[in-house]
Amino acid sequence: MAAKRDYYEVLGIPKSSTDEEIKKAYRKLAKQYHPDLNPGDKKSEEAFKEVNEAYEVLSNADKKARYDQFGHAGVDPNFGAGGYGGAGFDGMDFDLGDIFSSFFGGAGGGRRANPNAPRRGGDVAASVIISFEEAAKGCKKQVSVQLTSTCGDCGGSGAKKGSSVKTCPNCNGSGQERRQQRTPIGVIQTQTTCSRCHGKGKIVESPCPTCSGSGQVRKPVTIGINIPGGIDDGQVITIRGKGNAGINGGPAGDLQIQVSVRPHPIFERDGYDIWCDLPLTFAQVALGAEVSVPTLDGSVPYTIKEGTQPGDTFRLKGKGFPYINGRGAGDQVFRVVVEVPKNLSSEQKKLLRSFEEATGEKNYQKRRSFFDKIKDAFNN
Repeated sequence: MAAKRDYYEVLGIPKSSTDEEIKKAYRKLAKQYHPDLNPGDKKSEEAFKEVNEAYEVLSNADKKARYDQFGHAGVDPNFGAGGYGGAGFDGMDFDLGDIFSSFFGGAGGGRRANPNAPRRGGDVAASVIISFEEAAKGCKKQVSVQLTSTCGDCGGSGAKKGSSVKTCPNCNGSGQERRQQRTPIGVIQTQTTCSRCHGKGKIVESPCPTCSGSGQVRKPVTIGINIPGGIDDGQVITIRGKGNAGINGGPAGDLQIQVSVRPHPIFERDGYDIWCDLPLTFAQVALGAEVSVPTLDGSVPYTIKEGTQPGDTFRLKGKGFPYINGRGAGDQVFRVVVEVPKNLSSEQKKLLRSFEEATGEKNYQKRRSFFDKIKDAFNN
C-alpha cells in the first residue's frame, strides 16, 4: 500500500499557510479534480478524495494541531495499525505542560483530560458544482463523502465479539504514566503517554477485525442536500451532525459543503444583480426599437429609446438572484453594445456616406464637446 502523502503537499501549500490560504488552495484543487468535471477519470477521482481528506484535517484547528505534531498518526485512528503503536517521537510523547507543572511545584492545571470522556467527531468537507440557473432557482443535489462511523461489529469498543476491554494496569485508566528522574538540580517528575495503552486508558487484548481495534470505520455515504436559491459561488452549506461520528459516545461533527457555480455564457453575477451585454444595431439605437432581453425566466420585451448610446445600462426590477433566506430579489442589468456592421456591399457603403454627409455637428454632442475641449486647450 502506498504511503500517504503529506497533507500540505497534497494542497500545494507551505506549513505556514493561513486558514484563508488553505481554503483557497482547496477550492482550486476541488474544482480541478471534481468528478463532475472529469467523468470516468479514476486518477482525478482519487485526487479529489485526497484533496478533501487533506482539507478535512487542515481546516480544523484541533486536527491541524495534532497533524502538525504527530503527522497522520495524530488524526487517523487506523493509521499504522498493527505496527506503529501510536506513540509519537519513539514512545517519548512528553507533555510539556505536565513537565513544567511538576518542575515548578505541580500546582494547578497540569492534569490531562479523561481519555475516555465523550468527544465530538470531526467536521467533514465536501464540494458540489451547480449551474448558474440552479444557483438562482435552488436545487437538490446528492453528495458522496467518506465518513468515520462507529464500528457496527464491536459497537465502538474496539474489542472482538466475545472479548472485553480492560482498564490499563500500567496507568490505571488515566492514559498517563508518571516518572521521576534525578538531575543535578534535583528530582524532576515527568508525565508521558502510557506506553502500553498509548493514552487510551484501556487495553484491547483481542482487537475487532473489522476496525483493527480503533472502534471506528470509514465508509462511503451519499447524503441529499437542499441548495437554496440565491447561493453564491464559494459559499458553504453546513449540515449539523452529518460529519464524522463522535468518540466515546460524543456527538457527530458537521458536514460542510462548498458550492461552486459554473460560469454562464451570457450572464454575470454582481451581488444579487445579473448583468448581460445586449448587442444592438446602429439603426436600433439611433431610431429606437422594440427588442427582446434574455433573462433566467425567458425573454422579455423592452423599448429602446431613440438616441440610446453604447454603454448605456437599463434595469429589469426583480429579475436578478433571490435574496438568500429572505424576501425579494436583485435586478437584471443589461448593457447596450452597438455592433458595427462588416462586409458591406457597395450600395450599403454609398448609403452610409450619404447619411454621413447629411448629418452635422448637432447630431454628435460628444464629438462636438471633445473637439471644443481640444480647441480650448491649444488656445490657452
